[in-house]
Amino acid sequence: MKDIKENRFIVSVKVGPKGQITIPQIARKLFDIKPGDTLMVVGDTDKGIALLKDDKIYSILKE
Repeated sequence: MKDIKENRFIVSVKVGPKGQITIPQIARKLFDIKPGDTLMVVGDTDKGIALLKDDKIYSILKE
C-alpha cells in the first residue's frame, strides 16, 4: 500500500531473513538518504520504531 503526499507517505516493507529492510526510493529521495549515510533507529515499546538521519536526531535533542 502506498499513499504519497508532498511531504509524507505510507509504504510497507518486508524484513528479510537477516533482519534487513530496503528503504523505498520515495523515502530516500524525500529525506535525501544516500549510500553511506548514518541512520538512527529510535524505539518505544508502546509507540513503535522510527528511522532518523543522524543529523536530524541531534537537532531534535538540542531542542
